[in-house]
Parts: sequence; C-alpha cells; structure tokens
Amino acid sequence: MSKRLSLASCCFFTALLCLASTPLPELFQKAKQQFNQAAYSEALKTLDEMARRSADPENEKYRTGMTPALAFYRAACLAALGRSAEARAEFETYLGFQPNAQLDPTVYPAKVVAALEDARRDLEKKNERSIADEYKAFHYAGGQSEADEALADDPVRDLMTPEETRAFAQLTNPVSRGEFVTKFWASRDPKFREEFERRVAFADTHFSQDDVRGSLTDRGVVFVLLGPPTYVGQQPIRTGEDTSDPSGMRRYTRNDVVAVQKTLGSSPTTNVTIDNMTGPANTLPDSATRSREVWHYRKELLPKNLPYQEVDFEFITRDGYGTNVLQRDAVSLNALDAARKALQSPVHNGSSQ
Repeated sequence: MSKRLSLASCCFFTALLCLASTPLPELFQKAKQQFNQAAYSEALKTLDEMARRSADPENEKYRTGMTPALAFYRAACLAALGRSAEARAEFETYLGFQPNAQLDPTVYPAKVVAALEDARRDLEKKNERSIADEYKAFHYAGGQSEADEALADDPVRDLMTPEETRAFAQLTNPVSRGEFVTKFWASRDPKFREEFERRVAFADTHFSQDDVRGSLTDRGVVFVLLGPPTYVGQQPIRTGEDTSDPSGMRRYTRNDVVAVQKTLGSSPTTNVTIDNMTGPANTLPDSATRSREVWHYRKELLPKNLPYQEVDFEFITRDGYGTNVLQRDAVSLNALDAARKALQSPVHNGSSQ
C-alpha cells in the first residue's frame, strides 16, 4: 500500500477539498498524488498553478486558507529535492500557522522531517532576545536607604554570610539595625554596591509577578546573582515534551486509521478522512500558557571556580504549575551557590567571578 500523505495541518482547507465544483481542490489532490509518487518537481508546478489561481477574484475566499497548505507542500517538495534553504523558508511560513506541527517519520521522507525541525530551530533562534542589551540601556538613578530594617528579607540577603544573617536576626531596634546596614555596606566595594542595586532595580522593573517583586522571583534571583545572561531563548512547550501529558497526545491512533480503511475501503472520501487523521495537525495543540524560557550563560559570565563551560537556566510556565519557575537541576543550583558565595565576600570587587 502506498504511503498516505497528510493534509497540511489546516482543517479549514478540508471544506475547500469538498467543493468539487472548483478547480483548486482538484489541483491540490493532483499535487499530493505527485508528491506521493516522488514527482516533486511536477508537484511544485501544480502548487504554483494553485497559487496563481488563488489570485482570481472567484477564489478570494479561499486565499488565506490555502496559505499554510501551499507552504507545507512546497516546503516538503523542496526538502525532498535537496533545496533545504528554500524548504526552511516555506516551513517557517507554515509554522506561523501551526507552531506545534509534528511529522510522522514513517510517512514523510527524512529530508522533509529534518527541514521542518531545522525551520523550527531557526524560528526559535530568531525569537532569542538579549537581556544584556536591555540592561545596558537601563537607567538607574540609585538611592536605596541606608537604614533598611528589612535587610534580611531583601535581595541583599544573598550577600550576607551565615554569621551576618545570624547577627542581624538578633538585632531588635531600628537604630542597631541601621548601624548594621551601614557597616555591612562599608565592608563592600562601593562600586559593587552600585552594580548590585542596579541589578535589583532592573529585576524589580522587568521580572515582577503578581504581588512578588521582580528581584525575589526565580528569574530575578538568577539575574541579581549572575547579571544578564548571554542570551535568552523562548519557545512553547510542545506536545510530548511534557511528561505530565497523556502519551502521544494524538487525536487518532493507528488503530483508528486502520478501522477507517477497513470500514470505508479505498475511495477519495477515505483518502481525505485519513489525511485529516494522520496529518501534522492531529496532535492536540498546546495552551498559550505553556512555555519554556532558557537563560544561557557562557563561561566568562560564571564564577571562576565552576567547572562548566556554560550553564542554562530553564524557567517553565504552565497552568497549575506556576509562572517562570526555575528548574532546579544540579548544574543550575551549583552555579547559583557559587555565585552567592562569591558575592558574600566582604572585600568583593564588584564581579560575581
């Protein structure tokens, strides 16, 4: 039995296929058959003809709906022909409509599957942003109070040694606490204090969550201890990446597809039905509130005594789990602990390294 090809993840295009009175569905079926027969160049010509006809006034209502379908099959044909750069560009257009689309490697050629994943990575790379640039442009006027009685509940608590923490806890009046704060900062380099307070102010401005000040959130703590990361990457948590998801998260199993084949036999209607069941869109979409943010630090930004060449801090946002929750793996915790100990030095020179 020949491999079944998937509809290009656009359920609205199904209605178009059912309108046999128009030439566009016929052309689309032709392009798919050519792809199935590995006639990729011929399929591209058919898809180009579809694109030209979609510009006709009578096809205006189909134009938007055709965009992801055309992009998907053009990308698939180009990838199969070895034109990977062109394929990635088309797949990027397609992923704009279906960001969580996944291909079954038993259905599509390896080059097509690889091109889609390359396009996804390219898009993720484009979404990277530089907190370092934002921090460089951040205006901080300064002015933290000398007599901060809540010192132990402030981000500065990460600068206090265990001995200083115990000593501060024993103080019971504002005067003694004020004197402690004055001595505490006097033992540190003034330039370091200015940098620390600037980091806190930046974190409070950019990373606040609900009623929690930004410098006390997971992202804020990492920023205050290590400064701005080399770069930040953001992406959705796709189906199958979350271990709490039901296995596969697919609308239809292979048994469902076989049952349709046995029930309906071989016919155009069966082909359309199976296309919809096995296509890239048969994976349940992720919620917009499921995302992963990764802060990447290269070695030059890490404490000198760490053996790592780089460290990634991963923050997860998910309903029922939290917002930008740091994933506390051994590497990230070791990096934070090393940064904390480096900053606790009374003669610190202003660098976490």
